[in-house]
Amino acid sequence: MKIWQASNGELRRVLEGHVFDVNCCRFFPSGLVVLSGGMDAQLKIWSAEDASCVVTFKGHKGGILDTAIVDRGRNVVSGSRDGTARLWDCGRSACLGVLADCGSSINGVAVGAADNSINLGAPEQMPSEREVGTEAKMLLLAREDKKLQCLGLQSRQPVFLFIGSDAFNCCTFLSGFLLLAGTQDGNIYQLDVRSPGAPVQVIHRSGAPVLSLLSFRDGFIASQGDGSCFIVQQDLDYVTELTGADCDPVYKVATWEKQIYTCCRDGLVRRYQLSDL
Repeated sequence: MKIWQASNGELRRVLEGHVFDVNCCRFFPSGLVVLSGGMDAQLKIWSAEDASCVVTFKGHKGGILDTAIVDRGRNVVSGSRDGTARLWDCGRSACLGVLADCGSSINGVAVGAADNSINLGAPEQMPSEREVGTEAKMLLLAREDKKLQCLGLQSRQPVFLFIGSDAFNCCTFLSGFLLLAGTQDGNIYQLDVRSPGAPVQVIHRSGAPVLSLLSFRDGFIASQGDGSCFIVQQDLDYVTELTGADCDPVYKVATWEKQIYTCCRDGLVRRYQLSDL
């Protein structure tokens, strides 16, 4: 992994230690620490200041495909090809539990604060005192077996299970009850956790896999396997295309203030500067 100075593209740090592909990485809220997951089934925490690996979590039996950070980052969640989602204690580098074991690859995970009207259920056992910030949170799992699963993060109790048109690749929360999930055949499902039986809407712009979804202002950003990347605002009335990737898949989108970053199979990280839309 490489840490770049965003303003000028200068390489600041190289984080080395994973074997095989690194599938996902993100900063902790502090901006000084990085969480990464790889095909070596390891989850690692790094110092962005000196590039050292401070913690390695082991326990997954397959590659880690996505992660989520709970609150300020005392706990993190990982989703893996082994079909499990796990909760980890960063301070003790220990697994606090298997949140879900669904027998199908977990391609994407998201954690969000739940609206008061949503019943998350009660935990069967008292949560460990090492669990910090898991109460009143939902965990969303985008699964390879065409299922989108939502459960209470602390309770581990099911909230809903939605069956889509194809494998789910990614998911994100828009609010305390609205969420998005993208499939391999190009559908973006918007669901309301309070009535998840039927989607609020299904957005389909092309048949290419939806690879990344990110809440943004009053809408969202999506990227697909055909190189398309777009911002949707005000319920599809206003769509902004982010061009440049040609036909190579855009794997991931990230934002910082008015800037959007994309990473593409062509080996480039692109930065878009937004005017006041």
